[in-house]
Amino acid sequence: MSFDIMYFGTSHGPEIGVISSGLPKDEEIDLLELQAFLNRRRPGTSDSVSKRDEADIPIFESGTKESDKPKTLITDGEELKVSIKNTDILKEDYESFKDTPRPGHADFTAYKKYGDDYDITGGGQFSGRLTAPMCILGGICLQILNRQGIKISSEIKKMGDIESALKDGDSVGGIISCQIHGVPAGVGGPLGDGLESRLASALFSIPAVKGVEFGAGFSAADKKGSEMNDEFAIENGEIITKTNNCGGILGGISTGMPITFNVAFKPTPSISKEQKTVNIKTLEETKISIRGRHDPCVVPRALPVVEAVAAICITEVLIEENKL
Repeated sequence: MSFDIMYFGTSHGPEIGVISSGLPKDEEIDLLELQAFLNRRRPGTSDSVSKRDEADIPIFESGTKESDKPKTLITDGEELKVSIKNTDILKEDYESFKDTPRPGHADFTAYKKYGDDYDITGGGQFSGRLTAPMCILGGICLQILNRQGIKISSEIKKMGDIESALKDGDSVGGIISCQIHGVPAGVGGPLGDGLESRLASALFSIPAVKGVEFGAGFSAADKKGSEMNDEFAIENGEIITKTNNCGGILGGISTGMPITFNVAFKPTPSISKEQKTVNIKTLEETKISIRGRHDPCVVPRALPVVEAVAAICITEVLIEENKL
């Protein structure tokens, strides 16, 4: 069975959303729990995040049926479509950038691929705004996985000084650490079918992600084999490893130990400091200063996004292997 996903909409368009097929039938969706998860990502919640004010309330258009329980829906096995209406739109903040691509953004590459028809407003389809529908589907998958005893959590491992960046009209990046507990041994496959391959590909779909490492990650390059190898042992009648430098994955297949990985996020490219760019029509060099409502660091709001994307990926693999 396949699990297909398509995200739609743009940052300052009328709506954003997700269409997916392949979710298991008769799975409960707790709407209050889902909204609480989405609220962790939504903007306008503090002085250190974007001032854009969006409620991010999901609208279920197909793929569910009513439940006997209040504030609960049931998946019906058909194509799921969920949307979010964009309400706090300020297109005028981006008009001056139509011919002057913003450094660090996809404006230039989008222009080279799509031409003048591409809408750069708020980053268009490349915007972090599209992580909201990721969190819708991921939030649903988290509920499904939780019932299977699979738990996903994340935390900030490293982050720059947000307050200082705000004062300087600049931005900072950071690293998110994520752990997946409860995936049984034997899930995944070799090469491109491996859990590392699948998770890395999914995580790189999150805007601003520039690096992913599993287990010991890049520090493995400085270890000896005797230091890196995870020795096997028996604990309470189960096979475990004494350490988990492999991050719970060997040969692309889960070991039964926690799956652990770090995700590096670049600084938000939208900064008010003056930057050099070019006019793509006149081919003249110029300077810009970016207005608008932007996060000085995306990391705090990216925590649920990382969890969501990980949940979608694990759900997809389990569905394909008929384990869900």
